Amino acid sequence: MQATKVLDARGLSCPMPIVRTKKAMDTLQSGDILEVQTTDSGSVNDLTSWTKSTGHQMLDSKENDGVYVFWIQKA
Repeated sequence: MQATKVLDARGLSCPMPIVRTKKAMDTLQSGDILEVQTTDSGSVNDLTSWTKSTGHQMLDSKENDGVYVFWIQKA
């Protein structure tokens, strides 16, 4: 999936992946896609809930060797 911007939040623990994701999303235009990479397993629930509460769309997510990757489209 082609992301407009990539956010490397690996090594950060809650709540920093969400904080950094919000800041990155603020720089994007509606319809742009943000790829978020994190190693915090709590980010799976946190980012899913955050996207629903903010109106953004979680397009896809995957986990590979402890790295969680999310693709979020800005509302």
